[in-house]
Amino acid sequence: MANTGDLVRNVTASLDSYDISGACDELRSYLDMLTNWYVRRSRQRFFDENVDAFDALYTALEAICRVSASLLPLVSEEIWRGLTGGRSVHLADWPDASLFPSNPELVEAMDRVQQICSTGSSLRKAANLRVRLPLQELTVVAPGADALEGFAAVVADELNLRSVRLMDASSASPEEFGIEQKLVVNARAAGPRLGKNVQQAIKGSKSGDWSVNDGVVVAGGLELEPHEYTLETVVAQSADGGAAAAAVLPGGGFVVLNTEVTPELAAEGLARDMVRAIQQARKDAGLNVSDRIHTSVQAAQDVVDALQANAELVKTETLTLELEVLLASVDEPQVTVAKAGA
Repeated sequence: MANTGDLVRNVTASLDSYDISGACDELRSYLDMLTNWYVRRSRQRFFDENVDAFDALYTALEAICRVSASLLPLVSEEIWRGLTGGRSVHLADWPDASLFPSNPELVEAMDRVQQICSTGSSLRKAANLRVRLPLQELTVVAPGADALEGFAAVVADELNLRSVRLMDASSASPEEFGIEQKLVVNARAAGPRLGKNVQQAIKGSKSGDWSVNDGVVVAGGLELEPHEYTLETVVAQSADGGAAAAAVLPGGGFVVLNTEVTPELAAEGLARDMVRAIQQARKDAGLNVSDRIHTSVQAAQDVVDALQANAELVKTETLTLELEVLLASVDEPQVTVAKAGA
C-alpha cells in the first residue's frame, strides 16, 4: 500500500506539470511491480483465500483505475466497473494519497530486495542454471545490509537457494571474494573523440592503469564517456575455492552466487522438474489444483533416485497422498495421476 500511495503522489505531480510521459512511466513501473512481484509472490496466499491479500490487491487495482483513467480511459473504465459495480470511473474522485500508509524505509528495502533478486536471476541465467535447480548460497555485500535481514527468506525462495548470507559493505571488500572489475574500452565509440589517443586508453585498461572515482572512469590518464566503455565483474576464485559468479548491484555493493551443483542439489532439481510434470498431468486429467491425488511415475534410474530422495518434497508440492515410483526403460518419465478416493 505504501507503493500505491507513492504512485498517486508521483502521477499527480507529473500530471499537474503536464508531464504525460512521466506519468505513464510511473504507472508502467508500478504495474510491473504489482504483477511481477506482489501478485506472483502472493500466489499461495491467493490459493489459500487469504482475505488480507485480496483486500490489498482490490485496493491497489481500484486506485490504479482512478489514477490511470485519463491515460487509459477505456481499459480503466472496464476494470473499475467490474471491480466496484459503479457507474463510471470518470465520475469518481481522484485518489487521496494521504489515505495510504507511508513507509519509505520498507519501500526502499523491498526495492533493494528486488534488485538483488533480479541480479541473482541474471547470474543464474548466465551460468545456464535453471530456476528449479536449487543452489547452495548467495552472499550479498551491500550498504545497510542489516535492514535486509528480514527479507533473506524472500530472496532465498525467489532464487531457489538453500541460504542467503548478508554482509555490510563496510565489513567486506570485493577482493575477499576474488572479485575483480575489468575495463573494456569500446574503440569504435571512443575513437572519434579521442583519435589516436584511444590506443593509450586501451593500453591503460589492459595494464591496470585505470580507475573509477565518483562514477568517472579514467584509463591511461584519459577520461572516458559512459558509452565508451563497459565494466565487467569477474570472479577469479570464490572464497571456498568452488564455482562462483558475481555482479555489482545498481545501488552499490555486490552479490556472489555459489554456482557449484552437488549431486544432492542436482537430485532435488530433478525432483522439482518432476513436480512440474506431475502438475501438468493433473491439468491434463482435468483435476482441480486443490485435489489430493495418487501419483505413479515410470522413469529411468536417475529420476527414480531423485524422486525417492525427495519424496516428501514432491508429495507436498503436488498434494500427492501416495507416490509410486517404478524403474522403467523409457526416454521420458511417464506420469499417471488419479484423484484420491476416486
